[in-house]
Amino acid sequence: MKIFVPIKRVVDYNVKIRVKSDGSAVELANVKMSINPFDEIAIEEAVRLKESGKASEIIVVTIGPEKAQEQIRTAMAIGADRGILVKTDAPIDLGGVEPLGVAKTLKALIEKEKPDLVIMGKQSIDDDSNQSGQMLAALLGWAQGTFASKLDIDGDKITVTREVDGGLETLELSSPAIITTDLRLNEPRYAKLPDIMKAKKKQLDIIEPSELGVDYTARLEIINVSEPEQRSAGIKVASVDALIDKLKNEAKVI
Repeated sequence: MKIFVPIKRVVDYNVKIRVKSDGSAVELANVKMSINPFDEIAIEEAVRLKESGKASEIIVVTIGPEKAQEQIRTAMAIGADRGILVKTDAPIDLGGVEPLGVAKTLKALIEKEKPDLVIMGKQSIDDDSNQSGQMLAALLGWAQGTFASKLDIDGDKITVTREVDGGLETLELSSPAIITTDLRLNEPRYAKLPDIMKAKKKQLDIIEPSELGVDYTARLEIINVSEPEQRSAGIKVASVDALIDKLKNEAKVI
């Protein structure tokens, strides 16, 4: 089984987001970038499948600037066999490469690489669109299992336990399929230094969007980006009666 793992370069989740002074976008200058956390889970799951003998090759792909090679190398240090960078300087969010453009790019690459399974994060932590996996499944006409918290593979049968509002739902899919990962699927490992060194020698292909016949013309426009309002400080009340009075007359919640 060949597994295809799309990843995204995002601002590291430990970084405090700052908005540019002109309100046009998030500040990215001198900001630490990392693999999207949900995509790290997808990489880990693919590597576990390979370690168990259920997968033969893992291909990791991302769309982004030349610096995104760093995230691909990290994925290869974790266990991916080779990487593909679709090089573009367009931002990979609203106002740049939108989810439909991502899905069309992945479709073109999948038709070329012929993987049996695609495992990807359910969403990215920057724009939180949660659309690319579903769009890709629709474009390919493949089965899909979203928000996966458990994944079992037996031949060409894929059993996915997914988290829904009412609890857990179990699906049985036939390969090829698209799986999007949720937080509880696994705990991603850290790349070891020897593996980081080995990853530098693994194959990494860089291609242009034009080679795939994909157009990244934006369909949405960012009007303004602003930080959320600061929460006002709380107050202390002297008694239960005072609390009830404020809840009733000021907050008007009772």
